[in-house]
Amino acid sequence: MRSVALLTAALTLVGCMQNVHPRVGTGVPPPDWIETEHAAPVEDTQAAAPESETGPTEISARHILISYRGAAHSAPTIVRSKQEALARAQEVLARLRAGEDFAALSVDFTDEPGGAERQGELGRFTRDKMVKRFADAAFALEPGQYSEPVETQFGFHIIQRTE
Repeated sequence: MRSVALLTAALTLVGCMQNVHPRVGTGVPPPDWIETEHAAPVEDTQAAAPESETGPTEISARHILISYRGAAHSAPTIVRSKQEALARAQEVLARLRAGEDFAALSVDFTDEPGGAERQGELGRFTRDKMVKRFADAAFALEPGQYSEPVETQFGFHIIQRTE
């Protein structure tokens, strides 16, 4: 009930408490029909959709970042244009598809600070830990698959989902 009181106080503060039932925030529990007729328990709704429909909540991936002049957090030494960066990302992808080793290519090509030392490994992460475009692309891949070049504010990424 403390959370209801806090919510009521916050809504009152911002002027959103007009036409609210007078029992809200008083500590009087809501009528049983609210629970039974209008709300499914959270556990039931989450468990109802199997992982195959919703996808995994966490994956592992690695990436190679090809940055360009003006991209967010790009090193001052990066002088290539956006078009040159895209061409370089496409070259890396072609080499991966030809069978070259991801770790070796990440050491040679990535512009991510620390990325070469980690060989592009990102470890396990959830969608909310990455920028939207990156997360959407990574979570759409099957394990072992490579993405096409994915542009974010940091440059172009070649992503491989590892797990």
